[in-house]
Amino acid sequence: MGVSMDALNTNDAAEPSDFSLKPAERLPLTDKCHHYTGKHEVPWDIQNQRYSIFSFYDGGVHMTDDAWFGVTPEPIANQIAHELSEDHFNPNVTTIIDAFGGAGGNTIAFALSNRWSRIIAIERDAATLACAQHNAELYGVDPGAVTWVLGDSFDYVDQLVGTPEKLHPDLRVDLQSTMVFASPPWGGPGYRTDQVFDLSTMQPYSLKHLHEAYRKMDHLLFLPRTSDIRQIAKLAPEGGKLEVIQYCIEGASKAMGAYIPGESSSASGE
Repeated sequence: MGVSMDALNTNDAAEPSDFSLKPAERLPLTDKCHHYTGKHEVPWDIQNQRYSIFSFYDGGVHMTDDAWFGVTPEPIANQIAHELSEDHFNPNVTTIIDAFGGAGGNTIAFALSNRWSRIIAIERDAATLACAQHNAELYGVDPGAVTWVLGDSFDYVDQLVGTPEKLHPDLRVDLQSTMVFASPPWGGPGYRTDQVFDLSTMQPYSLKHLHEAYRKMDHLLFLPRTSDIRQIAKLAPEGGKLEVIQYCIEGASKAMGAYIPGESSSASGE
């Protein structure tokens, strides 16, 4: 079920400081934000991928050291944004939450697709969020197209579902018209070595953790390419199927996307 209008209107007159989560201001780049100019400065295993991650890299893209490992390569980010603009995904879903905003790769693609009435991008590290805001400007994203949030996405979704009145009014959305895109960190035993990766051991967030957090809304989980498809299939609605896509660059699989309908969509017959 969606968030009631009564809940949406509660505390609208409250001071911004009263809300546990609120839109972030434009954050300045800090000494943790870098535009790497030499291959030797880039993590060794992605030294040749700067331009597949951001085609505008030379224009001044900034990253933090950790953000390199969480950015979706630009061709894949654009493909995901294109797929979500297609008619076979619910056109009544007009808000997207980028739960792990990182340095902005997916958020930028969503904004440039012109598919969404609202985009909410959440990142808990201030320096990484500053990079994302800077990179979005570099790509020509309209400053008003994205609502940036400095905070924990699980806290945000928990409040959105349970206590929306605690959120700033600009962060309250209707669950039936909202979906979550989640590209979480990938880690855990066997992530890089197992032929089939056990998603119950993915760290720091398992498949169960992610699905339980987002189950009220449609959600797209961006997962390792060797993820156990049997574990994902168990999340299908009774009698239904899930759409799972392998994303490739130059013929090599890079990741898997699992599109999972939310309980709100199922209840409304979507």
